[in-house]
Amino acid sequence: MGGAPGMPASGVGQPGNLADRFVARLIDSVIVGVVGVVLNVVLAFISNSWFLTGFISALVTAALYLGYFGYFESTRGQTIGKQVMKLKVFGPDRVSNPTLEQAIRRNIYMGFGVARVIPILGSVLSGLAGIAAVIVIVVNINNDPQRQHWFDKFAGGTQVIKIG
Repeated sequence: MGGAPGMPASGVGQPGNLADRFVARLIDSVIVGVVGVVLNVVLAFISNSWFLTGFISALVTAALYLGYFGYFESTRGQTIGKQVMKLKVFGPDRVSNPTLEQAIRRNIYMGFGVARVIPILGSVLSGLAGIAAVIVIVVNINNDPQRQHWFDKFAGGTQVIKIG
């Protein structure tokens, strides 16, 4: 807690910018997306019900994204994409990794895909919620001196810092 506003106590770096965070999220989304596609193909082969497959697929995909970001951010402070982009997530104390709860809270929008459990309309709702979340994130990151978005604040004040 000895750092300047927007800096971790150790003075390691500056708040992560939008471009670096976007590239990190893109890398992570490709990694999780490939795993999700494989799981969903397997589900499609073992189920004879498109409704059940869609329902389970929505739940598994949302859990996969939240689990990936929650686990890596709470245990390492970095996902693979953040590691490549030299970004690290700090908890509200600006010293340690966020807790699992904080990591899930800051990434909760990744779970909006669970709305796809509602046939037809769910995909539209999920897509609109995802677009709204991205808009909120972009606007907040660009307008906040600490580059925190609403979900960082929802998580108690987590922050993404450029460490390299």
